[in-house]
This record gives sequence, structure tokens and C-alpha cells, in this order.
Amino acid sequence: MAWWQHFFNKYTNEDRTLYYEEGLALVEEDKLHEALTSFRLALKQTPGDEVILQQIAIVYTKIGMTDEAIKTYRHVVKKHPQAAGAHYGLAFLLVRSGEDAEAIPHLRAFLENAPVGQEAAEHVSHARETLASLTGERDPADSSSQSGTIQDELF
Repeated sequence: MAWWQHFFNKYTNEDRTLYYEEGLALVEEDKLHEALTSFRLALKQTPGDEVILQQIAIVYTKIGMTDEAIKTYRHVVKKHPQAAGAHYGLAFLLVRSGEDAEAIPHLRAFLENAPVGQEAAEHVSHARETLASLTGERDPADSSSQSGTIQDELF
């Protein structure tokens, strides 16, 4: 039966997972164009999948297709406003393009829905620092640790 599905381009969810996993492995091997093909095949099985679209945007960024990456991130943000990773990626591409004012709401959206955990901590910190430098506001994480230090120095 599987040959029949493939014959008519009707893939299963398992095929989508295989293509996605293959794409991730190819990114690790720095075979970015091949990874892009795998991610596109995975996306064909689950159109609009925000995770796959974000991987595509990441690959676009790595191969220098910044405009395509920005378009892809914008599409994800429009369809999935809570997609923190898309806000993060879009914000930093906008900063890199000199569009700081447009990046600010995406940094804020990322921080409002920021992932938790050790791996995410570095990204959260980077987003906070960047937002603080763009807005001239103090980073709340820095002010709490600084006040403790100042108080300790006084006594």
C-alpha cells in the first residue's frame, strides 16, 4: 500500500517526520541546500507547520537568503503569533538589516513567550540585552542583580 501512496504523492505523517529529521541531520552536516529540500518535502505533508517553516527560515539565513528568511518568519508570526522562535529570528534579521524600530516589538513578543531551560537562557539574555540597547531601557534582569551588589558594597 505504501508504494501506492508514494505513486500519487500522498505521504503519511511518518514521511513528514522522516523528511524533517533528515533535514535536521543535513543541517548538522552543513548540507544546507539538501536540508532545504527535505524541509520543503516535510512542509508539503503538513502545510503551514510552524516548526518546519522556522527551520526553513533558519536555513535561508545560513545560505544568505535573508529576504526569504524574513518573509518566512513574517508568515509564521502572522499565522502563529505565539511562535517565540519566529519572533526571535525575525527580530535579529531586522536588527542586522538596520530596521531596529521594527525589531523591537518582535523582541518583546519573544520575551513574552520565551522558552525556558538552559538552552533558551542564552537566547533570552541576548534578546533582553538587545532590547535594552535599542530602547535605552535598563534590562530588568541586570537592575535586580546590580542593586544587590551595590547594597552589599555599602555594608
